[in-house]
Amino acid sequence: MSTEIEVIVVGSGVNGMVAAAELARRGRSVLLLERNDQLGGFIASDQRTVPGYVHDTYSSWHSLFLTGPAYASLGPLLHEHGLVYRNTESWAAASVADDGRVTTSHRDPATTVEAFEHDIDRHDYLSMLDAAGENLAAIDGVLGGAPWSRLRHAAKLLNAGGVRDPDGWLRQLATSGRALHRRFRGPEVDHLYAPWLLHAGLGPDHASGGLMTGLLAAGLHGAGLPVVEGGAGNFVTAFARLLDALGVQVRTGTEVERILVDHGRAIGVVAGERVFHARRGVLASVAPSVLYGRLLPPSAVAPNLVRQAERFRYGRAAMQIHVALSGPLKWRDERLGNFPIVHLTDGSASTGIACAEAEAGLLPRRPTVVVGSQYLIDETRVPRGAASLWLQLQELPHHPVGDSAGELDTSQGWTRELAEGYARRVFDRLNAHAPGLHDQVCGVDIITPPELTAHNPNAAEGDPYGGSTELDQNYLWRPVPATGSSTPPIPGLWHIGASTHPGPGMGGGSGYAAANAVLKRIR
Repeated sequence: MSTEIEVIVVGSGVNGMVAAAELARRGRSVLLLERNDQLGGFIASDQRTVPGYVHDTYSSWHSLFLTGPAYASLGPLLHEHGLVYRNTESWAAASVADDGRVTTSHRDPATTVEAFEHDIDRHDYLSMLDAAGENLAAIDGVLGGAPWSRLRHAAKLLNAGGVRDPDGWLRQLATSGRALHRRFRGPEVDHLYAPWLLHAGLGPDHASGGLMTGLLAAGLHGAGLPVVEGGAGNFVTAFARLLDALGVQVRTGTEVERILVDHGRAIGVVAGERVFHARRGVLASVAPSVLYGRLLPPSAVAPNLVRQAERFRYGRAAMQIHVALSGPLKWRDERLGNFPIVHLTDGSASTGIACAEAEAGLLPRRPTVVVGSQYLIDETRVPRGAASLWLQLQELPHHPVGDSAGELDTSQGWTRELAEGYARRVFDRLNAHAPGLHDQVCGVDIITPPELTAHNPNAAEGDPYGGSTELDQNYLWRPVPATGSSTPPIPGLWHIGASTHPGPGMGGGSGYAAANAVLKRIR
């Protein structure tokens, strides 16, 4: 069976949905193909523990989407189709150390720095935010602008600081988070933002962490912590309605087996017994190993591309733990009950050790725990008087070879017994700061690294960020050096998704940029 259309989009994560909607909004006929039974990729919500509790299954916080070009283009249409956001107005995020030390951040930067010990740190922190704000247009251009404009925006950033400027953008790009944090006399910035680097796929000792610290801080103050009212699944529902209204053909449960190439150009895809032809192009939201190792015929791909895709590295694995509680946590420090995100960390010290253990194949003894309490922003997610937790662990090995604490048997890999044993370690760590946790638990749901990959093959090795975001595999070199951040691998084919520039997250940047590149090519 053969069907012809203008543009085919493979994969329905945020980038695939954004690309399909943007193309259809401009009058192009689009077919969106998804291997799973539902759209969304890592965007979903469900009653995963007990009835009445709605949990964001994978991703949750939408600050990148709200501040990106995809939302600027599609946001009003999505709201027309039912999308509603809830956001924090005052409280933002906090960190609590093993000794009980608490550091807090607020939407208002001035309120945040009031608690800093040193005046010079208050000045330097606000200056860091001002620099990000003054250069926001250039930063956005580098991260999500059209391919031809990225170098121009990068030049603006270099001119703003210069190569010799100790606080210039180029030096920040080469600096780790730990090194940047040491420029502050007090521990506050390190305690707050060392764990946030995990949300960018980095660790405290990775280059570019210095740059990301300022961007993460600016994003937290500027955009807050928006969540979708009623659960992240409503974001997918709004997109599905929009795609239908725009005339996009959507086929779920349809796995693409190969991309058709004729005379060096991508002309369609094969899915089962069906052949779909695309007159204008194919956008593939897949991992590099899948694109170059399975979907494209060997004769269509340069050997160096295949070799580079084979060497594409994946980062640490992750685990999600969803918890239904009978009531809010009883934090020892009552202030923590106001914060939608709390990190259990000592800063670069404990987070750096946990990252090193995970990268060595070991289960961390003291994991950094992301404690998400979306119900504080959106009370519709839990029964009246109840509470829920969205626990994220981002320092895990996909193939564990041992346990740093010497307590858990890893010889059989991620068995249910191992997952539950590690969850107990996480609960014990949290219970030290919120006594009585164990008695409040009504239900628990655990998603292991292999289960993440099973749901979304782009999260190979259990890496939810679609590949390591270390400096040598990011920016100009993502997904692979031969294609850089903008060059289509072959005519008529655009590679999108977390594995491509500008990287992972809910921004939809690569899907938006590719859709506009297709439109420009058509014009």
